[in-house]
Amino acid sequence: MDKKTTLEMIAAISNANGTSGFEDEVVAAIRPYAEGLGEITEDHMRNLYIRRKENNGKRPVVQLDAHSDEVGFMVQAICPNGTLRIIQLGGWVNHNIPAHKVWVRNRFGEYIPGLTASKPPHFMTEQERKAPLDMKDITVDVGAVSKEEAIEKFGVRIGEPVVPDVTFTYSETTDLMVGKSFDCRLGCAAILKTMHNLAGQDLNVDIVGACAAQEEVGVRGATVTAQVIKPDIAIVFEGCPADDTCVEEYMVQTAIKRGPMLRHMDARMITNPHYQRYALDLAEKLGIPVQDAVRSAGSTNGAAIHLTEKAVPVIVIGVPVRYAHTHYGISAYADFDNAVKLACEILKRLDEEQIMSF
Repeated sequence: MDKKTTLEMIAAISNANGTSGFEDEVVAAIRPYAEGLGEITEDHMRNLYIRRKENNGKRPVVQLDAHSDEVGFMVQAICPNGTLRIIQLGGWVNHNIPAHKVWVRNRFGEYIPGLTASKPPHFMTEQERKAPLDMKDITVDVGAVSKEEAIEKFGVRIGEPVVPDVTFTYSETTDLMVGKSFDCRLGCAAILKTMHNLAGQDLNVDIVGACAAQEEVGVRGATVTAQVIKPDIAIVFEGCPADDTCVEEYMVQTAIKRGPMLRHMDARMITNPHYQRYALDLAEKLGIPVQDAVRSAGSTNGAAIHLTEKAVPVIVIGVPVRYAHTHYGISAYADFDNAVKLACEILKRLDEEQIMSF
């Protein structure tokens, strides 16, 4: 898969609307790029499985994981004035939410435009100006003038998803991608590119790619995919929050343009140290730039996968994303490409003996 096709794939998957629990459009965007790789199936959660056609069922199983959902919102209520009360799906900082364009799905299955809104400063009291912004004070405005019009003309109803309205762009000059849902649509694209790059090659492992739903609300999809796949080892691709604009230089461990990040731990997983060191040493040997990090907060689908049945060695290969969990992200294509390169090199070398050594 060449760079042009890869960027087209990333754009299609990134632009797809799919907050937690509503990943249908994302799965539909992934499917065309998975054609020819092997058996493609999905379950009732919209978890998508890609079983490599070269698998023979007699070798150790590697799970390639990423999550397909994005942080977004759900319509909780329709106000008398036609605006919509919303709740978060995934973790947002409240003051980042207002004054952005969003898409609201209506009862016809269409995504209609809206704006996230809060009380204009002209009408705030001094106390309100100083107070933290509460979710009850944030609404979505689709332009309706009453609850009745919102329901009847705009087709709005309770329980529908709301997602950021952002279109992917890429600059060849800066090698930067800007778009929404890089956490973790870049991971979904990494699964596909890894499997395309290895297509037809003779490996000592079987590979199953899994784009899991509902990671942002508690790694729920991966809890299922790991039970279905029953992996012997796993690679989790993730869009990791970049820290190069917000911490002291000596603490920077997830900078854009410095390679993918491999985390030693986070709030829900201590990475298998033998597997982690193997990956880091291999990257150094092959000249693939990587960053290693220690995280005290956050988690990935590795939290569920590494606790499956017999215990599964898992590493996280993360593509740094500036401003993850906001409407926009910034990532370097080179970091994505190096994440795929490292995964491919690991998969070429894995066999039963190596896996058992972890």
